[in-house]
Amino acid sequence: MATQESGRRGTGTSPGRRAVLGAAVLGAGAAAMGAPGVARAGERHGHGHGGHRDLPVPTVVAHRGASGYRPEHTIGSYQLALDMGAHVIEQDVVPTKDGHLVCRHENDITGTTDVAAHPEFAGRKTTKTVDGAKLTGWFTEDFTLAELKTLRAKERIPGTRQHNTLYDGRWQVPTLEEVFRWAEKEGRRRGKRVWLHIETKHPTYFRKLGLGLEEPLAKLLRRYDRHHRNSPNFLQSFEPSSIQRLHKLVGAPGVVLLSSASSRPWDFVEAGDPRTVADLVTPKGLSWIASYAKGIGPTLDLVIPKGPDGKLQKPTTLVRDAHAKGLLLHPYTMRNENTFLPADFKKGTDPNAYGDAFGAFKAYFATGIDGIFSDNPDTALLAAADFAGH
Repeated sequence: MATQESGRRGTGTSPGRRAVLGAAVLGAGAAAMGAPGVARAGERHGHGHGGHRDLPVPTVVAHRGASGYRPEHTIGSYQLALDMGAHVIEQDVVPTKDGHLVCRHENDITGTTDVAAHPEFAGRKTTKTVDGAKLTGWFTEDFTLAELKTLRAKERIPGTRQHNTLYDGRWQVPTLEEVFRWAEKEGRRRGKRVWLHIETKHPTYFRKLGLGLEEPLAKLLRRYDRHHRNSPNFLQSFEPSSIQRLHKLVGAPGVVLLSSASSRPWDFVEAGDPRTVADLVTPKGLSWIASYAKGIGPTLDLVIPKGPDGKLQKPTTLVRDAHAKGLLLHPYTMRNENTFLPADFKKGTDPNAYGDAFGAFKAYFATGIDGIFSDNPDTALLAAADFAGH
């Protein structure tokens, strides 16, 4: 998921929906406490889930794994998220020089690996412009998979999550195929499918380099029988054209990610399409998205905007409007630390200390969203159980 954070608004939950939601979320709470069997048939299921019977609402998506506790996009982060009971585990994918898909939040691996400590790669440091942003560092497209495998992952925000640095160097950068194999193994062990939420990063940028993401992703999905309409994964991107392309290649449900209202998807910029995210969240824009996707992943500020004081204001109509078009909503990203929370849920003066994350979750769940991305899946699961209990 991209680094932009949060929001939007929706309608309340009807008594009937809340009753079945309660059963679903109590299962989630049990999972957070170690009980097996989170999702069962008969639970309330989200809009656009395509007939899946094993996703409760609200769905907890582990953002880059359990990235609040382990370096992001590592097998360790994914495993901890699954062990905590997260319903879906997220992967961001970028390509290597030789066309392999690897799991990194960005192709710039300066801050998430120990590449700077490898003198043999000192000459690979360069400056590039990616989606209009000028960046200096090391990039996955300049490394073969074999070279990338000599690196080790590390914590991306050590100043905020110093405890995560304990695990620096413990894991390699995983390929998406390795994640599929891991998910198969864990699925057999647990007796239920492991759900994934796979994002194509900077697809227009990579296509220009001859490293298109969608075709190799579709090939892997077919190889691991994850390409069907009811396969246990979502495919997501901030570029609508990437989801349109994937829609033609595989049946797996697509999710269009949405940043701030004033922003424009980069493929729109490249194509000269004047529409902004504000245009896409109108009923007309949502109808267009629903023609090729099953859901949206808006920043939380599109669900509940913040005022000048940083506090949550009145929810927007996005949840209601999206549901009216048959779209699910998986907004991003909830994190426990004060620095990431709305002002009305911060506690104390330490930006790195935990705030009232449970209060913030309650406010977002009350809008009727179908799920949420969180760096702290255990907190999200308990918050969902709290919400169901009220």
